[in-house]
Amino acid sequence: MLKHFTVLFILLSAIVRAQYTDQINSNRPGASIGAFAVGKGIVQFEGGFEYRRFKHEAYNNSTVDGRIGFLSIRWGFLFEQLELTYDGSYMMDRLTNKISSKEFEYERKGFLKNFIGIKYLVYDPFKKEEEVNNYSWKANNGFKLKHLIPAVSITAGANFNIEPENPYPYGDVFDLLNRPLFFQNLNTQTEKEPLLSLGGTIATQSHFLGTWVFVTNFSLSRYLSDYLEKSYLLTLTHTFHPYWSVYVENQGVFSERHNDFIFRTGVAYLLTDYIQIEGSLGVNTQTKPSSTFVNLGVSYRLNFHKDFTSAEEINFEKQKNEEKGLKKLMKKDSKQEKKRNRKAKRK
Repeated sequence: MLKHFTVLFILLSAIVRAQYTDQINSNRPGASIGAFAVGKGIVQFEGGFEYRRFKHEAYNNSTVDGRIGFLSIRWGFLFEQLELTYDGSYMMDRLTNKISSKEFEYERKGFLKNFIGIKYLVYDPFKKEEEVNNYSWKANNGFKLKHLIPAVSITAGANFNIEPENPYPYGDVFDLLNRPLFFQNLNTQTEKEPLLSLGGTIATQSHFLGTWVFVTNFSLSRYLSDYLEKSYLLTLTHTFHPYWSVYVENQGVFSERHNDFIFRTGVAYLLTDYIQIEGSLGVNTQTKPSSTFVNLGVSYRLNFHKDFTSAEEINFEKQKNEEKGLKKLMKKDSKQEKKRNRKAKRK
């Protein structure tokens, strides 16, 4: 994940051309998005499967046992700071209604999210290369206040509700029970989400002490719907080995329909330069509903990136080639002069 591995290649390898790194930069595991785009010419797939169990205290501890599939597709295009993103999740579950003396079970499936948006890197503090102190490891790797200055990006887009009878309006997995007892067997929605609702995220990303990354997300979603949702995400990641990283994360969600606080933790492993695998666990602090989950995932990228060549680099290469040509010409002239001198001596 970007917040997991870019620290090694931005701070240690002095990559100063913004987004692109030699190894995959994934937002997984976790739910936050990093400030950086994947880089121009990169197409990246980030997916996972999750088992999640919900229990709702207000509905006599009715439960939902769900399997959720996640998929994000990220494409860096036009220039390094720009990224087009699709982020979707699809759920299949079994709802057990325990409100009455006789339990009822319902099999359901539907989309929780279908978001398409564009991310733009507004500010990149790593764009300027740091000077390397050849005499002090501490000076190069110690804590500096300027490392806390974050990169900042803005993501804006829309969520598309492509199912008119989606069983999870506004992400509410207990919507079917949110009605008087007499009407619960109608097996219909209490709410209908609009076809389109807008959303956006401000993301910041700070790197410090060489192996730590701190990401924040502040989001508004479901704008143009009846239930505007606000949320934050705080993610702290530590890369303790070139291939291994761990993270902890806190998320808060606030709306008129539902408030929640979620905690996650997990580990990621860099299998190859283009493949990352990971796993995570999570739990929330609410009882209406409570939830626990286990998540496994993989990220894979296709690299069509072409390095940008600046005018200075072009001039440098041109001068270098001219110098090579001049040296060859001087060497050739020197050989011809020696040949003429030998002929003159024979005469």
